[in-house]
Amino acid sequence: MSEPTVITLGCRLNSFESQVIRQLGVTAGLENTVIVNTCAVTAEAERQARQAIRRARRDNPNAHLIVTGCAAQVDADSFADMPEVDQVLGNREKLEAKSYLGGDSRDQVEVANIMTVRKTAPHLINSFGGRARAFVQVQQGCDHRCTFCIIPFARGNNRSVELSRLDLQIRKLVEAGCREVVLTGVDICSYGTDLPGRPRLGELAARLLKALPELARLRLSSLDPAAIDDELFELLAMEQRLMPHLHLSLQAMDDTVLKRMKRRHLAADAERVVARARQARPDVVFGADIIAGFPTETETMFANTLAAVDGLGLTHLHVFPYSERPGTPAARMPAVPQSERKRRAAALREAGNVALNRFLETQVGSKIEVLVERSRRGLSRHYAVCELDVDGEPGAVVTARATAVANGVLKGSAIV
Repeated sequence: MSEPTVITLGCRLNSFESQVIRQLGVTAGLENTVIVNTCAVTAEAERQARQAIRRARRDNPNAHLIVTGCAAQVDADSFADMPEVDQVLGNREKLEAKSYLGGDSRDQVEVANIMTVRKTAPHLINSFGGRARAFVQVQQGCDHRCTFCIIPFARGNNRSVELSRLDLQIRKLVEAGCREVVLTGVDICSYGTDLPGRPRLGELAARLLKALPELARLRLSSLDPAAIDDELFELLAMEQRLMPHLHLSLQAMDDTVLKRMKRRHLAADAERVVARARQARPDVVFGADIIAGFPTETETMFANTLAAVDGLGLTHLHVFPYSERPGTPAARMPAVPQSERKRRAAALREAGNVALNRFLETQVGSKIEVLVERSRRGLSRHYAVCELDVDGEPGAVVTARATAVANGVLKGSAIV
């Protein structure tokens, strides 16, 4: 059976949705079709989307080329104007089977107002491309309006997937060979606020782990420090299958910058989250999203954020130079020069690399459990990339002794 080529850019949610798109394309019998699932989080992400579209056209001169995803949702006309593009689908339309039917009779642009969408698309995927790790959508959209962020206008408001559906989805993936599932979405700490009984993320994770004893590992994507619920901390303390790796949506660690971003936490709140998580699970490690050079950020404000890398013990950083998103309040604020944004981003990345290597060095000599993703490479429970000295079957969890660190990778010798 024919299968479309799906090019995925951006977040883990896009990765999940690309699997849905691939299944819909197979069911529709799409032939000679390329679908580019775009990201709009930064101007660089949009540039990369256009670059991917042009490359896809060069590589597939006779294919039907569809552009979808967040960049297509917020700026459909500009993508439709690209000579390489045959069709543009919005974020709702890309998950509807009818969007891929009808051949040449399909409209060139099908992008509805995402703010009118009230439900998540109830799709189930049968596998995650044969991989040992899978991303599973637990919610869509965001009800908050951070001043720098365009994503609510690309994804709409918060809407959660019912627990029974998630139970079924993860069960199917485990049966297909997935050993680790990552719960993902736009704002997963808002999970359940729109459901009967208003279950929280901690309750969701606890119920999934109880219902699915065959699931080896459960991991969480980015967490809002202002909205982590008590049950999630309790689960972190009690359940070893919940991975000891929390990725926090910090964005900054200076209170003035956080207020201007319209974030819902201050630096002290993030510090309390980290301390509470370490109390629950002493070996927990932390990642963070951080924006460098937000409008009005002074050198002193930046220094506060930079100091937090060591102060909080952050080991896995996602750093972004601030990027103006037209239509957002931050785009109208006094800007930090581009060169300064890049310098600050580089300083943060360097601090993150030092912190990561420092953590990895603490692992040398200890036993680690590596989920093999391909041949000799996989991930530890702490989200460290590990390279083994023997071949492993993808999906196997290999116990190894950490022996060395090289280029941000932990070397491991399998224990037979």
